[in-house]
Amino acid sequence: MAPTDTSAIERTRAIVISGPSGTGKSTILKRLFDEYPDKFGFSISHTTRGPRAGEQDGREYYFVKKEEFLDLVDNKGFIEHAQFGDNHYGTSIKAVNDIAQKGRICILDIEMEGVKQVANHPTFPRPRFLFLSPPSMDVLEQRLRSRATDKEEAILKRLKQAKNEMDFANSGEAPHDKVVVNDDLDQAYKEVKEFIVSGDA
Repeated sequence: MAPTDTSAIERTRAIVISGPSGTGKSTILKRLFDEYPDKFGFSISHTTRGPRAGEQDGREYYFVKKEEFLDLVDNKGFIEHAQFGDNHYGTSIKAVNDIAQKGRICILDIEMEGVKQVANHPTFPRPRFLFLSPPSMDVLEQRLRSRATDKEEAILKRLKQAKNEMDFANSGEAPHDKVVVNDDLDQAYKEVKEFIVSGDA
């Protein structure tokens, strides 16, 4: 399989949004998609894990066998990919291109390691990078605990990962064009929207 032509992606430059769990990415992106229903699209990731109840192939994920996934890796079909536990996850060039060919801007919500892979990809047209940050680690911990959905072990794991992501965002290695601190949701949304919609990097 040859890598997908990326000319459409070059014309509709993708946006990579990242940030620790609990910073409000999902809330802000939902509001953005509601306000601009025809402007953006989410890339659908590939995964080797089985579908959960209610999930459909091609909607939540493209559910593929491990051999098929690794074949795409070998053929450089992914912008970024990672393994969590026994399962593989990845964003394919084709998934982003499918959105770009519709004239929409693709938004990728990915983890820190994925951000590094995308930023250093040898052929994928460079997206614009936005990092959504909590006001502080203390505030983030309060938000995660107030959800009351995670066990203590999961919360501590998220906080450890959040510190790694914050350290990376504040380092000279980070590719972020914009950092938005979500202290006030309306203000954070305004800043994210201005960055994404205006095209000012």
